Amino acid sequence: MTTGTQIKTGRSVMPIQENRGMALGLVGVMIFSLTLPFTRMAVAELNPVFVALGRAVVAACCSGILLWLQGAGLPQRAQIKPLLITSLGVVVGFPLFSSVAMAYVPATHGAIVLGILPLATALFAALRFNEKPSTGFWVMAVLGSGLVIVFALIQGGGSFQFADLALFIAVIAAAMGYAEGGRLSQSMGGQQVISWALLLALPVLLPVTAWLGWHYGVQASGRAWAGFAYVSVFSMFIGFFFWYKALAIGGIARVGQVQLLQPFLSLLGAAVILGEVLTGREIFFALAVIIVVALGRRMNIQR
Repeated sequence: MTTGTQIKTGRSVMPIQENRGMALGLVGVMIFSLTLPFTRMAVAELNPVFVALGRAVVAACCSGILLWLQGAGLPQRAQIKPLLITSLGVVVGFPLFSSVAMAYVPATHGAIVLGILPLATALFAALRFNEKPSTGFWVMAVLGSGLVIVFALIQGGGSFQFADLALFIAVIAAAMGYAEGGRLSQSMGGQQVISWALLLALPVLLPVTAWLGWHYGVQASGRAWAGFAYVSVFSMFIGFFFWYKALAIGGIARVGQVQLLQPFLSLLGAAVILGEVLTGREIFFALAVIIVVALGRRMNIQR
């Protein structure tokens, strides 16, 4: 039996590893929390699909340089499938659907809807890798996700908006990529996982991005390109160094709970970067999910 923040492994308890994973996960979440505000800044003047795929192209170029400097070898055959799943989730799926959503709703709205991501991440971890969250963990995860769903319905006047559907698909894609990439990071390392996931997608994304740029144009202000630069370098590349390392050493389901803090951080980012007004309703729901994360943090997870 474990207590507090300890993880029950069957043979040993690893509170130090878990705490380190939570700390790294928090850094990753802080980086990711600004993704929606900067995405909304970019799609205000640039085509949303161009932003979604173009950011992966830029990050893939950074990945190629990093792997060359590290003298990294090619992935093993057994690693190709999980890399492709990771790529489909976090390189293509999440950027694409979240960028489309940001063309229709404020970043504050999207930030809270994405609060359902920890539950989805834990679900993929349980289905794919036999992590076994306790009943209490699931209660807290469902409660936090339920808060997010209620918020989306209230904001949509009793029904989900088109952007909400796009955001829910983005959540599924991200959860799949987080779980798969987090587990693969145990053998490859987080830097190589995201780098190879990006490079594997590059042959498809590069020509599509070039066509989108030619068809829709790339004339935009420095502000829009600044948003594009952030999501390309930080959201799509550097943030994953911390995030995948955190998932690898702290556990996918456990560290995934840190994401429940992301809505609140994104709300602050949207207010500072975009000047979006925070309402009492948004602050209430953000604080509610923070309380849920504090409670879920104390629940046991067998790995």
